Amino acid sequence: MNAKILKLNIAGRPLSWITHEEGAVLYCRDRVAWEAGLDVVRLRGGVSRATGGRSVLFMSTIVAAHGGVREIDLLNDVPALTNKRLFRRDSNMCLYCGDYLYDYELTRDHVVPVSHGGADTWENVVTACRECNHFKADKLLDEIGMRLLAVPYAPNRAEGLILENKNILGDQMEFLKGHASKRNDLLYRQN
Repeated sequence: MNAKILKLNIAGRPLSWITHEEGAVLYCRDRVAWEAGLDVVRLRGGVSRATGGRSVLFMSTIVAAHGGVREIDLLNDVPALTNKRLFRRDSNMCLYCGDYLYDYELTRDHVVPVSHGGADTWENVVTACRECNHFKADKLLDEIGMRLLAVPYAPNRAEGLILENKNILGDQMEFLKGHASKRNDLLYRQN
């Protein structure tokens, strides 16, 4: 199983994806406060010399952990801007022509070019095919009559977790959707 475990803080706010091994450490150290996942991960351990039995650990796919977790504001905790996350935010679609492409065929375009004072921020970058990016170059959209097909936005923490994991289980997606904003349906098409 390639799916990871969704780790929450004690208040139920999404924090990160963790491996099954990291989840096992939380369970074994009694750091799991509560579980919310519908799916269960089963890890098999070694064979006990004393009993001859094999140990088994059952873990939920969504766990809230005790302590050591900073409190975050979901609306202000923006994930780092990377091309991978940007392309996933825009569903691998050029936001100028509407073509769906593979990652290697896409580029990051600054809506307001850096040469015009535009910043390298979520709200000023979009996914673009090479042809549209080359055509736009360092011009403003009004100058060349181009339009955006969607408004660029900064994803919140829950949306950032959706963007970085392609193997999200159904119960995890439903949980994260409850913490995501309602601004972009493109985000949920691939999952």
